[in-house]
Amino acid sequence: MNIPVEIAELWSSLAIPRGGKIVYVVLDGVGGLPDKERGGTELQVAKTPNLDKLAKRSSCGLLEVVAPGVTPGSGPGHLTLFGYHPLKYRLGRGVLSSLGIDFDLQEGDIAARANFATIDGEGKISDRRAGRIATKLNQRLCQKIRDKVHLDFGGEFFFKTVSEHRAVLVLRGESLGGDLPDTDPQRTGIPPQQLQANSKASAKTARLVNSFIEQVKDILIDELPANMVLLRGFEKYHSLPSLRARFKLKGVCIADYPMYRGVSRLLGMDVLPHPGGMEKRFQALSNCYGDDYNFYFLHVKKTDSYGEDADFDHKVQLIESVDRLMPQVTALKPDVLVVTADHSTPAVMGRHSWHPVPVMLAAATAKIDSVSSFDEYACMQGSLGTRPGVHLMGLALANAGRLQKFGA
Repeated sequence: MNIPVEIAELWSSLAIPRGGKIVYVVLDGVGGLPDKERGGTELQVAKTPNLDKLAKRSSCGLLEVVAPGVTPGSGPGHLTLFGYHPLKYRLGRGVLSSLGIDFDLQEGDIAARANFATIDGEGKISDRRAGRIATKLNQRLCQKIRDKVHLDFGGEFFFKTVSEHRAVLVLRGESLGGDLPDTDPQRTGIPPQQLQANSKASAKTARLVNSFIEQVKDILIDELPANMVLLRGFEKYHSLPSLRARFKLKGVCIADYPMYRGVSRLLGMDVLPHPGGMEKRFQALSNCYGDDYNFYFLHVKKTDSYGEDADFDHKVQLIESVDRLMPQVTALKPDVLVVTADHSTPAVMGRHSWHPVPVMLAAATAKIDSVSSFDEYACMQGSLGTRPGVHLMGLALANAGRLQKFGA
């Protein structure tokens, strides 16, 4: 079931500035599919006594993040979890990545996410991430590109390192549109996709980006493994209403990965300095928990990374590491504790998928169901059922006592 955009705004009109604290633990891409040799999904195979214990006192279910059959990107996935309907609030990955590295985006800037990649002698992609090159090499290559690329327009371009193989491209100038397709086909064995504007308003941008790509290809010709750049998630930047304006929440983000820091900053959350690793992120949550905030977002990235690498075993190990850290979260006794994902990334597929993600919500007012383990198939039997992802914020607010009654 999808949910109309108008109904998704209902929680905003009912939100009140008092109530309990809400903690989101988002395990990026944690949803999976069964691996026949290993006997289940990553969550089913992993030993997770603490997550399972939490499931036994939670309302459980599945979230259809965008719509049936639609594979979410991480940006729309997180916006949905935060109560922003993905069909109304659309943001490209480039905007979120730019904000995540504290780049000073201005209204009307065009931003795109960039991957350093490897192409073979025939121009076909052999590695979309160039072996996940070191950040230091990325910085050198970005500087080389900035020094040698010249774009013929009256504006500016910026090409900045994010981390490892990731970077961002930003164009700033007059008469630029962001309605462009990706050049990244998100698979290997074929050339990068040709860039043509999807609308007349974006034709100038397409010309500039094509010039940028051709120059970069020549500049990186002798660089291995990073001899090409792939672009995706083009978007024209416009600010969004904050969590405080919509839901009366003062939020804080605890994340290392730039894109999730970006989406949090975009929604007006405070963003803690880079914790520097998963264990330090959980410790940072404990350290900042108190009266300063009423919404806490803790992000775990590697569950998604291992899924994209088709690395089932490391994804299992990462889930088990999260499980060992969960007592630090439950010890805080938040009024509402949510554990879920922004999308599924099954290791057996090696990419994001459309499958609903497991969710559990623990609160004094939550209806406890018969689910006794946190995994996709157990949560399918939970009291929350399978519901639109944008429902989650409404449920969290209600269980935190932060929604007033609707009507007389």
